Amino acid sequence: MPEGPSVRKFQLLISPFVGQVVVKVGGSSRKISVNDLNALRLQDSQVHGKNLYLAFVAAEGPLGATAEDTVLQRDTARGASSPWGGQGQVCAPQIHPQDEEPQELLHSVSEVPDAAGGPGSWLRIHFGLFGSVRANEFSRANKSNKRGDWKDPTPRLVLHFESGGFLVFYNCRMHWCSAPSADPASDILSVEFDRGRALDALRTPHPICYTLLDQRYFSGLGNIIKNEVLYLAKIHPLTQGSLLPLSDLERLLDCAVRFSSDWLHSKLHGKGLHPQIYQKEQCPLGHTVMKGTFGPSGSYKRLTWWCPQCQPAVLSGDGDPSTVTE
Repeated sequence: MPEGPSVRKFQLLISPFVGQVVVKVGGSSRKISVNDLNALRLQDSQVHGKNLYLAFVAAEGPLGATAEDTVLQRDTARGASSPWGGQGQVCAPQIHPQDEEPQELLHSVSEVPDAAGGPGSWLRIHFGLFGSVRANEFSRANKSNKRGDWKDPTPRLVLHFESGGFLVFYNCRMHWCSAPSADPASDILSVEFDRGRALDALRTPHPICYTLLDQRYFSGLGNIIKNEVLYLAKIHPLTQGSLLPLSDLERLLDCAVRFSSDWLHSKLHGKGLHPQIYQKEQCPLGHTVMKGTFGPSGSYKRLTWWCPQCQPAVLSGDGDPSTVTE
């Protein structure tokens, strides 16, 4: 699923639409009534960890006829009949259960939706594995699915604005809330990130790769960052934090903050990520990379890559940590 740097890039795509009125809506979301967003003004956007929040308020007075007429004229000229609005080439794909996004990781920030959303409310958006936001374009299929069909991804939400532009949200869960659930002290990209609290979490007797994904202490840090910073810090993913000296944990924390910030900087400048260990068969030094699926018992397991030579296991009193390799 998109990690903190990616969600902040999504916010950048949304920022030109802040202050504009929604004139047309579409999408397949079954969590909210997309029609509730019609004629509302996008007032603000915020990112907290892996969550995107959009604030909507009632527009001042009725929707201007000029904006509404412009959209209707544009759709008529295109012969649009699409449920997403404004794109006649896009058909309404059938929704399949497998299209739904995976469950959020254990210990992610939990929020209870308000009974009803409406003007003045915030829309919380949490992205699934391949979640994304597009501005003024729809995502197109770049390969066939498991059934051999070339079918464009189904938007969860499409918002058309008075300027003529539009936003498209894919593979995400949405619900209304009264305000963002924010803890800047846990946000890896926040200037208020609490290093002391994060270090305390890393020093617990749990595999270090579990702790790094705990959103209570490392909000916005996901599986790519986890793999990369463990390699950069030369720490085996299953090492218990309590077995590591403080200097190693501080170096790991430095790597996590620096890598996250550098990744965000690259995204904002249109540059791609060049991982050293994530999904690799060899590390930069030419050693064979191992792959395993790790996670707390009874919770979501994540793929992990590590180099046994660069990231040697740290033995506890009970012996070497067990690994599950594929």
